[in-house]
Amino acid sequence: MGPLRQAVSRRRAGQSTAEVAAWMTAEGYVGTLGSPFTSMTLGRLFKNPAIAGCAYDDSGLLVDAGHPGAIEREEFVELQKLLAESKTADKTPAYEYLLSGGLSRCGNCEQELSGARTNAGNPGYRCRPKEKDGRGGCGTVRIDALLLETHVAEYVVAELSKPGVRAQIERAGRRVAKQAEEFREEIQGLEKRRTDLAGPYARGEIRLDAFKAADQEITGQVKALRSRLRYAEQMASFSLGGVKDLVRWWNHAPFGSKRALVMLVLEKVEVFSARDRGVREIEPGRVKLHWRKLS
Repeated sequence: MGPLRQAVSRRRAGQSTAEVAAWMTAEGYVGTLGSPFTSMTLGRLFKNPAIAGCAYDDSGLLVDAGHPGAIEREEFVELQKLLAESKTADKTPAYEYLLSGGLSRCGNCEQELSGARTNAGNPGYRCRPKEKDGRGGCGTVRIDALLLETHVAEYVVAELSKPGVRAQIERAGRRVAKQAEEFREEIQGLEKRRTDLAGPYARGEIRLDAFKAADQEITGQVKALRSRLRYAEQMASFSLGGVKDLVRWWNHAPFGSKRALVMLVLEKVEVFSARDRGVREIEPGRVKLHWRKLS
């Protein structure tokens, strides 16, 4: 049995592509350029229909390529199903970032931190470097998501434990609910203005460029208001109820409730660069919490 056929048999028997690549390296098998096999190179080889003497036509159908293959066509088809199932099973589950959407900021350049996994697949926050179109920040700040969120949660729960703070939060929630209604009215007004513009344009009273400029301006305003409305609705819907053990509540509360609470009590969280790479703790001064004035 040839090495490629053995590799396919091992993969179909349950070994991972990485394990099969390690076996091929240990056996001294190398690629066409003399390089040892890796999980990536072997994965590409497994997906190549040429190993079964086949090819894909213009319609994406598997057809005979007119040359012998190392494995049978049926084996190749089964291998593709196995690889597809493995890819779905190995897909990293989505992570809900508590401090996304502008709640966390780069302390060096004020750019919004975005959720991004590390090379190891761990959730984290990062300041994205500036792109060609000018968007982005300094790209110098990265921090583990769980480390940052646990740190923020400890301070939020401690703040909530202070006398009178919960009553202030309830009053703030009512104010935000009223503000959300004002946002809805503003959006309705802008949508009506957009509709009213169509009449003068249709009658030739305004030029196309003026109509487009006005429509674009209204669209931008509506988009910004809808974003503010979404956050206001989340904040207004928060209810802590009669919870006595705040730590226990936080540990078991739905994500939406925790995020709404953070938005109610914090304006933003600034994160600065760590003194050294690989630091697994929040160093003094690295994270700065900006509290809302609830009174």
